[in-house]
Amino acid sequence: MIIDCHCHAGRGDGLTGPWDTAAPLKKYLRWAAEAGIGRTAIFAAFHSDYAVANREVARIVASRPNRFYGLAFVHAARDRGRIGEMVKVAVEQYGFVGIKVHRYDARLSREICDAARAFSVPVLYDPIGEVSIVELIATEYPDVAFIIPHMGSFSDDWRAQHSLIDYLVRHPNIYTDTSGVRRFELLEQAVQRAGARKILFGSDGPWLHPGLELEKVRLLGLSPVDEQLVLAGNFLRLISRRSQPPAALPRAQAVSAELRPLQAEYRDPWSSGYFAA
Repeated sequence: MIIDCHCHAGRGDGLTGPWDTAAPLKKYLRWAAEAGIGRTAIFAAFHSDYAVANREVARIVASRPNRFYGLAFVHAARDRGRIGEMVKVAVEQYGFVGIKVHRYDARLSREICDAARAFSVPVLYDPIGEVSIVELIATEYPDVAFIIPHMGSFSDDWRAQHSLIDYLVRHPNIYTDTSGVRRFELLEQAVQRAGARKILFGSDGPWLHPGLELEKVRLLGLSPVDEQLVLAGNFLRLISRRSQPPAALPRAQAVSAELRPLQAEYRDPWSSGYFAA
């Protein structure tokens, strides 16, 4: 079995680039089938209302439940005060298996981590190179699994990716995925130092070719047992702990309208100059 743990799906509403416009799966599914990828974890493209976007992803998952897993995309600032309910709907009604968060929207929050803890689901959080937060979330939420994609940076930030390896080694609840990692030697170091149990195969489809991303895992030369962990076993282990939440989840105060990001402020989330702008 091969499971791609990282793929966008559905339509965004930003129209500033592929990331917030559309993530069509037709070509991705053909590529994945040719590569032997049997299942895929999908989540929304960037969107101004993730409740709407998650519903679309839920329809896609429901259309092929033996092909897709779903993750609930949430915005730490804009969705503040309703994240617990959003995750509850996603897990209980849609059958989703995890939470997706992106620093491009806002930094990861306690509200999100509390929801992940309550439902025993992993969090896929892209920090866009701000990997120092990993130390905090790893120690504050040792019972929550965090998957840090791209080894911490899609934009080829060697310092961030190298630092993430140390966190993988030291913290049992920190994981990474292989999607978009350009420097192959860093993947080798991650496996050698942290072990295959800390690495998940991901493609960042549909914009990256899943067959190309899969070949990087093949080239690591892992044992059959370790390769299967990376390709499917680790993901299945992390989503196997889902549970029913307590009657009441922690709630945060609603964020004021002036703090909500505007569509006009959207930029390329993977630009190396994003934080300098």
